[in-house]
Amino acid sequence: MVETSARLLKLLSLLQTHREWTGVELAERLAVTTRTVRRDVGRLRELGYPVHATAGAPGYRLGAGTDLPPLLLDDDEAVAVAVGLRTAAGGSVAGIEETSVRALAKLERVLPQRLRHRVHALRSMTVPMGRAGSEVAPASLTAIAAACRDHETLRFDYRTHDGRESARAAEPYRLVHSGWHWYLLGWDVDRADWRTYRVDRLSLRTPNGPRFAPRDPPDPDLPAYMSRAISSAPYRYQARFTMRAPAEVVAMHMPTTAGTIEPIDERSCMLSSGANDLGELAVWVALLDIDFEVHEPPELIDRIRALSTRLANATASPSDSP
Repeated sequence: MVETSARLLKLLSLLQTHREWTGVELAERLAVTTRTVRRDVGRLRELGYPVHATAGAPGYRLGAGTDLPPLLLDDDEAVAVAVGLRTAAGGSVAGIEETSVRALAKLERVLPQRLRHRVHALRSMTVPMGRAGSEVAPASLTAIAAACRDHETLRFDYRTHDGRESARAAEPYRLVHSGWHWYLLGWDVDRADWRTYRVDRLSLRTPNGPRFAPRDPPDPDLPAYMSRAISSAPYRYQARFTMRAPAEVVAMHMPTTAGTIEPIDERSCMLSSGANDLGELAVWVALLDIDFEVHEPPELIDRIRALSTRLANATASPSDSP
């Protein structure tokens, strides 16, 4: 009986990967016959698990349902879920904090003692720095994700960084979290081009628009594309600098969303960034503490010259005055 129960738990764990298994694959994993697999599948159904079988060659998958018993998690999975819930409790999704805390409390009550020690050790040795960035509603994220999955055009009102509002229609491609904000990457129907939208600045309209045929992404390297879009495109001033340090060194001095870095050679790289204020941009690049040369825009060159003169005058002694 113990052997049978252990086998049922292992079978359920395999089915919870949400892929389809053939009877032969399951038999090999469980070291039993396909007949035993069919019998065990029947037992799981009696326990309330909706295990679906495909026609023809026997195949099994676990269906969705509202009355499923608790999920089975191995040790590492249980710790990962607990850590994820604890992180979500201080995350950027509005209203999820209290829900995450309740779910974490339930999970920790059923964790074995050895796992509770691991989770509590991580909690006690971690210092949170506070929540950063904007909050978004969970319903907005799930609605956008569903539209990405189902290839349905999104209709929404959008507010740009300078406060202008407009009605938009976009073919959504992916949701991206920069660590600071949530973004939607999509094909803007009216502008016939790819655009990046801050999720906290959009208000979804219902119902969604028509379905669309998926497009190829704007760049095979989506993280690099999003970094460029987030760090420079939305801003009034677009700047380029030659940094007198290797690309990997410059990358260590700034977040990925602050700019894009392209290697020139082993000792230098090109940095592109943007801002709405020239003074902010000048101070930011100077505080990277790396020698640099500014190429554009011309207004930034003039601002840096004026700033360098002001700083030099601020450190001059009275005897240095003419």
